[in-house]
Amino acid sequence: MAYDKFTVLTSTAVPLPTDNVDTDQIIPARFLKATEREGFGDNLFRDWRYDVEGNPKRDFVLNDPTYNGKILVSGRNFGSGSSREHAVWALYDYGFRCVVSSFFADIFKNNCLNIGVLPVTVSPGFADKLLDTITANPAATITVDIPSQKITLDSTGESESFDINEYKKDNIQHGFDDIDYLLNMSEEIDAFAADK
Repeated sequence: MAYDKFTVLTSTAVPLPTDNVDTDQIIPARFLKATEREGFGDNLFRDWRYDVEGNPKRDFVLNDPTYNGKILVSGRNFGSGSSREHAVWALYDYGFRCVVSSFFADIFKNNCLNIGVLPVTVSPGFADKLLDTITANPAATITVDIPSQKITLDSTGESESFDINEYKKDNIQHGFDDIDYLLNMSEEIDAFAADK
């Protein structure tokens, strides 16, 4: 399934200064029955966003209209726990295209890259700087530049480089998942097969 492509993303951001955010907190297991990718954003961080009666919790950041954007900045160890793709589906469906943390669980990171949410790993100090800045100034923007593999806090110009696999880097810039990548190469594949 194709997803939104981007090469450079400049956006305000949502601060989530919480360490050890596991996939069951991102999307609770009781919401995993659907097999389509749409609709999961409604239940992103469900137990943190809503009380047992379904009322929004005012103190949770996604319920605070002060903060919005396509970038989520979190504490250390984001996406630990089970390997459910649904966690990334929920982030994508809600509107996030990039998650920034000082550490990601490996399976979660790979799921992000397969679904079109860019996981950007930064140093703990830079993560804290981003969190402090966007918490104090919700209008502050962050620029994520995939070709140069750099993330910049626009108000100060401070930046860090981030790593990304070249194959996944190309896919994100074209909005391809693995199947789309192969379909895009169908002429080359047919030519190769005809030559054998």
